[in-house]
Amino acid sequence: MGFIINDSIKIVDLQEAFTKMFPYLKLELFRKGNNSGNGSSEIKQPILSKDKTLAELSTIAKDQQVVVSPQTTVSELEKHIREIFGLSLQVFRKSGNVWLMTSFTDSWTLEEQNHQGELITEQMNSRKSRAS
Repeated sequence: MGFIINDSIKIVDLQEAFTKMFPYLKLELFRKGNNSGNGSSEIKQPILSKDKTLAELSTIAKDQQVVVSPQTTVSELEKHIREIFGLSLQVFRKSGNVWLMTSFTDSWTLEEQNHQGELITEQMNSRKSRAS
């Protein structure tokens, strides 16, 4: 089971499909840009127009797609979105009431990330209910 990301999908629909499949994960897309210094450091500017399609935001290829499955790793997903659409993608994992970047665990599959988010969130919620 999975879903396909193509250039006709709106950012909001992509985020909803992703979260429906992985309820303890969310993704954000960013435009890549350069700092106004020496040009070597990269800053990410969030995409605020979530009603736009990837085709409208893509700086490179059109008519391509990315298949997302539970076995896709975070690093694979980030790489494909960068190479095919020219956009940066960041996956966040739920940890209680906080969303954490998955930077140190990008080699994990989306399924592993989601499961870990579920475990941590349930443990934190369990502790809160016992403390009340």
